[in-house]
Amino acid sequence: MKFCARPHQLPPRLAAAAVILNSGLSKVHADEQTAAGLHGMAANTYPFLRDMDPVAFTKLLSRSEIALGTALLVPVVPSLLAGAALTGFAAGLVGLYLRTPGMRQEGSLRPSEQGIGLVKDIWLLGIGVGLVMEELQSAD
Repeated sequence: MKFCARPHQLPPRLAAAAVILNSGLSKVHADEQTAAGLHGMAANTYPFLRDMDPVAFTKLLSRSEIALGTALLVPVVPSLLAGAALTGFAAGLVGLYLRTPGMRQEGSLRPSEQGIGLVKDIWLLGIGVGLVMEELQSAD
């Protein structure tokens, strides 16, 4: 495993980091109504989250996004590790898109007006998978 990101990996890592870090920082001081909305959407898609307190969920989500964004920003974090974490996070976002009613046009993968905000996050999944695949291929 490489211990430094290669120069060509930095632009996608920085792009993903900027978005994720901003998202995490914007949730640091979320009010109870915002927390309830975030938790409600996540819990409807992922039922195991239903028993979690909405404020605690939002704090955990915020801290996770900040940690992931920071890991992507710091080039000494191995791309395999950063890519795997990004892939897991992005897969959860894509799952929200695919499993939340009203996000897609009827009978299609194409986003509805409400789904555009989530479907755009598929690029994060592409970056994460790309980092992981490159590191696994270079390990051969």
